[in-house]
Amino acid sequence: MSIPRTLPDTEPDADRAGAVQRKVRRHRGAHTREVVDAIAAEVPVALIYNGAPFAVMMATPEDLADFALGFSLSEGIVAGAEELRVEDISTSLEGITVALSVPAERAAALEHRRRNLQGRSGCGVCGTESIEAVLRPPPRVADSQALHERALQRALRELRLRQPLNALTGATHAAGWADADGRVLLVREDVGRHNALDKLIGALSAAGLDPAQGFAVVTSRASYEMAMKAAHAGIPLLAAISAPTALAIALAQSAHLTLIGFARDDGYAVYTHSQRLLETQAGEPDAARDAMESNS
Repeated sequence: MSIPRTLPDTEPDADRAGAVQRKVRRHRGAHTREVVDAIAAEVPVALIYNGAPFAVMMATPEDLADFALGFSLSEGIVAGAEELRVEDISTSLEGITVALSVPAERAAALEHRRRNLQGRSGCGVCGTESIEAVLRPPPRVADSQALHERALQRALRELRLRQPLNALTGATHAAGWADADGRVLLVREDVGRHNALDKLIGALSAAGLDPAQGFAVVTSRASYEMAMKAAHAGIPLLAAISAPTALAIALAQSAHLTLIGFARDDGYAVYTHSQRLLETQAGEPDAARDAMESNS
């Protein structure tokens, strides 16, 4: 759920890697003025495993260690955070290079999934050489505790308030992870929706949090790859503010992932494995909601 951005009357505070300052001519009614605006940064980020290039993603240059770990986990390159080490993150005129090391057997497996070095914003399958590499089945998501729909509503509200980069630039997606009560514990932003989810998965793993004990909310549609990444990470429920694709629904069904679309303040749609979400019954007292909010 992206935060609607209003045009500022003053120069923005863009002192962060994810935003740059640019001069613009702003028109409001009959008035025109030149101001400095905050613009979301988007740069090529090359992921190098054991000295061999694997992928170049267009991404926002923030939380790149989380991005590298999350991408490696969600793409099945490594099985856990302990198998990946960030050796170096270097910046040049051409972009950013993230040098990573993985066990030798993991590096050998990458030879069967070699990618081209160009992609678009968060397009994790751009340049993949075979259909089998794209449609690799994720592991089945483990059974998890059912969540109340109030937890989903709370997470959506909190995510709206936890997007500082989008509030600054109006150009980024966010992915948030909430616990079973709907408290948003982690948020990551990026110009690419896949990148934001990868950053979240990396942050989740780095923090040692169990993905089965909560759920993810994203400010985008739920594409096949978004569902695949969530399933690979062991996240049991993925809620998107926009629609899912048919392939995402099929993957979520087979992976035992609960997939929710059109998650808004006024409702949502459950496409797969609805048993994980408990609905409010007619006449149900608000004690559960009050208790939940009092713990925030």
